[in-house]
Amino acid sequence: MVNPFFKNHGPFKIVELIKILKLSDLKIDNDLEISDIKDLYSSKKGDITFFHSKKYKDLAQKTKASFCITTENLKDDISKNCIPIIVSNVLVSISIITSKFYPDSLLDNFDDKVDLINETKFKHSVKFGKNVLIGSNVSIGKNCSIGHNTIIEKNVSIDDNCSIGSNVVIRNSIIKKNIRILDNCIIGKHGFGFFPNKDKNIRYPHIGAVIIEDNCEIGCSATIDRGSLSNTVIGENTYLDNQVHIAHNVKIGKNSILAGQVGIAGSSILGENVKIGGQAGISGHLKIGNNVEIGGGSGVIKDIPDNSKVMGYPAKNFRDFLKDNR
Repeated sequence: MVNPFFKNHGPFKIVELIKILKLSDLKIDNDLEISDIKDLYSSKKGDITFFHSKKYKDLAQKTKASFCITTENLKDDISKNCIPIIVSNVLVSISIITSKFYPDSLLDNFDDKVDLINETKFKHSVKFGKNVLIGSNVSIGKNCSIGHNTIIEKNVSIDDNCSIGSNVVIRNSIIKKNIRILDNCIIGKHGFGFFPNKDKNIRYPHIGAVIIEDNCEIGCSATIDRGSLSNTVIGENTYLDNQVHIAHNVKIGKNSILAGQVGIAGSSILGENVKIGGQAGISGHLKIGNNVEIGGGSGVIKDIPDNSKVMGYPAKNFRDFLKDNR
C-alpha cells in the first residue's frame, strides 16, 4: 500500500528508462519490463530503486529490485542480483523516473472537483459545520464530525469516531479510528522535496500517503506531509501539539508525544514512547530509538539509541548538557 492513491503508468522497458535519463553510453542487454519505482526496502523483482548514501548500505545489499540507480562509488554495495545504473546525480535521476511512472503526483493543485457535503452521500451520516467540502474517493466512518470551512480533498479515508476541526485541509491520507484533528491542520499535501540542479530546482514527485493510526490527536496548525516513495506514518496513541511539522516519509512510533513547534525533517524514524520538548528540531534520515526523551529547543543531528535522554545543540546526553551549562 505504498502508492494507494496515484495511478502507476507503467510498466516500462528498462531501455526506455535509460533513454529518458540520457545515458547514451550505458548498454544493457536486457529487455525487462519494470513495473514500479520503490525504495530499497519495499522493492521486489521487476522494480527499479535507488541508492545514494552509505547510510543505506545494509538495505542496498538486501534489496530485491532488478535495477538500482546509484553512483560509481556505491555500486559495489548493491545486491548481486540487482543491476546498477550509474548516474552522476541519483536524486535528480530518480525524480525523473518517478515522474515517468506517476506523472499525476508532481503537481499538488487544489482539488477543483469538491462538492458541498450536504450535496453528497455523507449529508445524513456526518455531523458538519458550514462550508464543508468533500472531494472524490473519500470515505467517512460512523460517528464523525467535521468543522466549519474544512476541505476533505480527494483520496481520503476517515474511519469511525473521528473529529476533524475547522479550517482543515486533508488529502491523500488514511485516518484510522478515534482520531482528533484540531483546527487549521494541513495533512497529506506535497512535501518539501526538490533538488538543486544547475540553474533549476527539480521538484520531486510524492507518491506516498499520510497514515494516522488509531487514537491519535493532531494539534492546531500542524502540518503532516505525505511520503515520497514511502508513507508518512503517525503511530497509534501519539499526540502532536500545536504547530508541529512532520515532513515526508517520517515514521513515528506509538505512544509518542511531541510538544509545540517541533519539526522533524524528511525520512527520519522515531521509535515508540518518544517524548520531544517544544521547539526541538530533528534532522533528516535519522533513527531515534524507543523511550527517548529530547529536551525543548534541542537540535538533533545524529541517531539516538534506545532509552536516551538528550538536550542542547547538538543534542547530547542530558547529564553532559547540565554539566557543560552550569
